[in-house]
Amino acid sequence: MPIAPLHPKQAERLSALYAYEILETERETEFDEIVQLAAAACGTAISVINFIDAERQWFKAETGLGVRETPLATSLCSHVILEEEFVEIHDTLLDTRMADNPLCCGDEGLRFYAGALLKTADGLPLGTLCVLDHQPKTLTPLQRDTIRVLARQVMAQLELRKTLKHTEMLRKEVDHRVKNSLQSLGSLVRLAGRNAKEEETTEALATIGSRIDAVAMLHQELYRTDAGRIIELGRYVENLMSYFRKIAPENVTLNCELIETKVSSNEAVAVGTLINEFVANAIKHAFPDDRTGQIDVLVTRNADDNRIRVNCRDNGVGLSENATLSTGGLGMQIAAVISAELNAKLDVDTKSNGLNVTFEFESMASKPDASSA
Repeated sequence: MPIAPLHPKQAERLSALYAYEILETERETEFDEIVQLAAAACGTAISVINFIDAERQWFKAETGLGVRETPLATSLCSHVILEEEFVEIHDTLLDTRMADNPLCCGDEGLRFYAGALLKTADGLPLGTLCVLDHQPKTLTPLQRDTIRVLARQVMAQLELRKTLKHTEMLRKEVDHRVKNSLQSLGSLVRLAGRNAKEEETTEALATIGSRIDAVAMLHQELYRTDAGRIIELGRYVENLMSYFRKIAPENVTLNCELIETKVSSNEAVAVGTLINEFVANAIKHAFPDDRTGQIDVLVTRNADDNRIRVNCRDNGVGLSENATLSTGGLGMQIAAVISAELNAKLDVDTKSNGLNVTFEFESMASKPDASSA
């Protein structure tokens, strides 16, 4: 029984095969359905998707065979990968390569074979999609075309999976680099803030740090949900509040009430920066002498016009009696700027106990063409 010689580009072929990471994977419906369709369309007892490894023939999917691999010594497809794109052997006992193959001999021997190569874009054969039967047979032109088309679908599946894995690796690398960059930048800003001599500079750097923190958490949310430019604001705000709960002193309680609503990534950064600024300032200034206090963040929707409403409030000492948006410190000025970014109406209440800041805006994500923007 002649054993098939190695492919002329055996090393390259095996490298290409291993790059798809398909060997030893579990059976999958997508591939099982292809072999079932091939066997039904061609009226054969057996159909397989096989890959020719270095020392074996391994089946990703099969119907009518009952095994997952066979040695190369008896492999029909190890001969076929040396041929053209499509091979049909009407009677294997009349083919010198297979006449004495134990798989082809006897009453239950494989007497008919037809297969299309599974090959890469570079033309390297990985294996075949083939049909086999126990009697000699001749396929119709339509049946041959069916096998060719199904073989291309197998390769399309492999290419798609390979591309997705590569994309995921790149995505993880980008995520790693972005997180490291944001952490480094945040650390540099905080260090500069501790060394700053002027109070205004310290406040400016603290605000920049809040913006960096908001962007970092937004990046984490976008990466985790893979939602593109549209994210869930409630979950994002909850993540912000969870971060502040970890660093807040024991005398300060943080609460939040949220609804599920979609916003754009730019809007989320703006909202996150304002919440960061409010909560950070409240923790720092609203509860002197370790007095007990509470900070609330509420995200609701205005029933009248469906605008998103964000309310940040504390029960601390509040602003000074004569403070306004322009004199209430850099933090309040930043709040006004961010509100302008959102085209939001900003309301600051300093008459009640503590400080209450509210702003409403209409999200671009709620507009009909937002998903295609």
